[in-house]
Amino acid sequence: MSIINSQIKPFATQAFHNGKFIEVSDQTLLGKWSVVFFYPADFTFVCPTELGDLADLYPQFRELGVEIYSVSTDTHFTHKAWHDTSDTIKKIQYPMLADPTHLIARNFGVLIEEAGLADRGTFVIDPQGKIQIVEINAGGVGRDAAELLRKVKAAQYVAAHPGEVCPAKWQEGDATLAPSLDLVGKI
Repeated sequence: MSIINSQIKPFATQAFHNGKFIEVSDQTLLGKWSVVFFYPADFTFVCPTELGDLADLYPQFRELGVEIYSVSTDTHFTHKAWHDTSDTIKKIQYPMLADPTHLIARNFGVLIEEAGLADRGTFVIDPQGKIQIVEINAGGVGRDAAELLRKVKAAQYVAAHPGEVCPAKWQEGDATLAPSLDLVGKI
């Protein structure tokens, strides 16, 4: 069953953000575009490359009014320890959510039950709390923050321009399509 356009499920958890522990819930995500970025575990190999890549582009996401939330099944204390000891993770300015009960990973369908870890799942959520984009990668395959940024821009464009869609490789400023009978078989 597709979770596209489904409402995010309730959750509340602790997060490490800008040197403090804060609470984040499903309600925190409402009213703005959000990216929920699951990764397997702190102190690993591919994960810091992805989180560092997101940290590098975080200002561009913020310019679009998007908040990033990274999530692993580690605790908020572990996130702090990783942040304090890794040069790559020290760059992170977005909230790092703790999911030691596995509720959030289970809610989004990315929990690897037998391992107690999350798959590499990316979810773009609109201001109404509905999932607009889902990407799930195998554990050994890292994601690209620039491509995620492109997809967020496309989702925001489509949301703001009913009746238009963004074709493959669409970049901000490129032509869009207005689906109609006249286009059938002409693309």
